[in-house]
Amino acid sequence: MQVYVWKGINSYGEKRKGEVEALDEAAARAQLRRMRIENLKIKEKPKDIFENIALLQPKVTGKDIVIFTRQLSTMIDAGLPLVQCLQILAKQQSNSTFRKVLQDIQIDVETGTTLADAMRKHPKIFDNLYSNMIEAGELGGILDTILSRLAVFKEKSMALKKKIKGAMTYPAICLAIAVLIFIVILLFVIPVFAKMFADFGSALPLPTQIVVNMSDFVKDYFIHITLVVIFVSYIIKKIYKTEKGRLKMDAFFLHAPVAGPLIRKVAVSKFTRTLSTMLQSGVPILDALQVVAKTSGNKVIERSVFRVADSIAEGRPIAEPLEETGVFPNMVVQMINVGESVGALDTMLEKIADFYDEEVDQAVENLTAMLEPLMMVVLGGMIGGLVIAMYLPIFKIASVV
Repeated sequence: MQVYVWKGINSYGEKRKGEVEALDEAAARAQLRRMRIENLKIKEKPKDIFENIALLQPKVTGKDIVIFTRQLSTMIDAGLPLVQCLQILAKQQSNSTFRKVLQDIQIDVETGTTLADAMRKHPKIFDNLYSNMIEAGELGGILDTILSRLAVFKEKSMALKKKIKGAMTYPAICLAIAVLIFIVILLFVIPVFAKMFADFGSALPLPTQIVVNMSDFVKDYFIHITLVVIFVSYIIKKIYKTEKGRLKMDAFFLHAPVAGPLIRKVAVSKFTRTLSTMLQSGVPILDALQVVAKTSGNKVIERSVFRVADSIAEGRPIAEPLEETGVFPNMVVQMINVGESVGALDTMLEKIADFYDEEVDQAVENLTAMLEPLMMVVLGGMIGGLVIAMYLPIFKIASVV
């Protein structure tokens, strides 16, 4: 779809101008003639010079997708044709990146492509979970219901992610500030004290000498230290991108002393919520498990879910291979076993997800309550240690005097 800028006179003789979207100029002129615009001047709207630079384009956020999903669900439920829904939603979309994506999807749907296949062309915005559920909704004729479930699922996922980020933001900021202050003191404050102490000519106390040596080392090798940190970060990032490296690092995170239990609870909540939503939407369990595995975000859990899918394909119930993985708590396995036995697996999974959402809330509160005093101790220890080390020689000189 192209955007055209036009000027003209309406049927009341008033000057009007605006923009219109059409496949080509002829279609745009025909559209304006139907609006009874005369003395028409029309030209294609100049393109943004930064349009093809991805870094300068606005990001499509989770909130944008949730709002779009809810609006599309409401409009389809009201009986509007799908193409018209997409056209309306694209026009009112303020995010230029998302607007372009919706326009592309609209064109694909107009030419006979299913909505799910059109969305699969934009995997960065509509993931496998989203497109698979849309496909199930189209096949079952319940697209509005599926969209409503998707919106609820996305909202709960965003809320969970927001809690985790909120818990990690405070200690991360405190640690960054502490490191920055520590480096500034070593580079600019300690050398002043070191010069003053050197003029006294007496031997420095051991803590003071350690701090002075540390300051000299950081000052002399600051560029080298920075390059080493950048290089190590790059190597870790490269290792994490490999299959074997990510598997080992994800396994480490799952068994980490403080964050491990929280990561496991988040993984269980995400697994059960996603699987429940897909089963309720009519997606076959094997297809649902394939999607859940790929969207788990943890390689250990991904492999475990793939093994579960292989076992189910061989005719085994879901609870047995889940227990064999050793990743999921025994309570979760037993509840899934009960749900599968009574034919209410999707409902049971949803209850487990709700329970673990509460567990995550409690774990985040406990972690925050523990980290706050811990960070105060770390900050106080780092800064206080430097201050005490610098004042020890002064106390020594005062005692001599």
